[in-house]
Amino acid sequence: MRPGDFRVSTNKKIRLKDYDPADTGAFRNKEEAARKLEGDIQKLAELQDVLYAQNLYALLIIIQAMDAAGKDGVVKHVMSGINPQGCQVYSFKAPSAEELDHDYLWRCMQRVPERGRIGIFNRSYYEEVLIVKVHPEYLEKQHLPPESITRDFWKNRYEEISNAESYLVRNGIHVLKFFLNISRKEQKKRFLERLEQPEKNWKFSIDDLKTRADWDKYMTSYEDMLNHTSTEWAPWHVIPADRKWFTRVAVADIIVKKLKSLNLKYPVTTPEHRKELLKAKAALQNEKGA
Repeated sequence: MRPGDFRVSTNKKIRLKDYDPADTGAFRNKEEAARKLEGDIQKLAELQDVLYAQNLYALLIIIQAMDAAGKDGVVKHVMSGINPQGCQVYSFKAPSAEELDHDYLWRCMQRVPERGRIGIFNRSYYEEVLIVKVHPEYLEKQHLPPESITRDFWKNRYEEISNAESYLVRNGIHVLKFFLNISRKEQKKRFLERLEQPEKNWKFSIDDLKTRADWDKYMTSYEDMLNHTSTEWAPWHVIPADRKWFTRVAVADIIVKKLKSLNLKYPVTTPEHRKELLKAKAALQNEKGA
């Protein structure tokens, strides 16, 4: 049973109100989804092993969402079967002084996964057209030349990001992007859980309420981002996030399908290498005293 297709169309304008955050696709209950997720975790581990061995492609997974949408939980559960050597996770917070002295893509591009690996960005350079768009005063810290601040500023950033992702894909680093679409009501519920349960207090910041106060502005920024940066080479997927169990199975399904589409194969042993392997095997078998 498939969770459903949540890929953003590049042919029509996206409106988030048309997407149901509580959608659970074709699943009738949590148990069905759990069985599907368990199978996909196993498939993902197998595909990642071939990806690593082939050392030809890389997969960059970008996760964006409002606070409490379940980004960390997706990484923890979906990637639970992956060999840690083949997976790199980076969470991008407020930029440092050094990072602000570089172009806005610099700090993320340093973390693009190597061939053979899966890289996960928990937030990313997309913050530059989300939080910075909602709070344009942050641009003052970026030391931008005055001539770059034009009426096409945000349009230019969308184009720059899409061009950067096109460059990555052409070089074998495939890009999957997920927007975890949580409702305002569900976010409130999760915030209250964090406040009421001592072991979850550390997850809550007073800044979370400040961001929540700008909910409508953020939704507008997300819609603009989806409409301008979902491309054929790096599509966005709007994933319902009110049910954590469904969010995880939907993301896992899409990742597995993407890796399968790469037609991954273990490296082929050349005749010369095969001869060397046979010699090595014979040498080991003929060792004395072993």
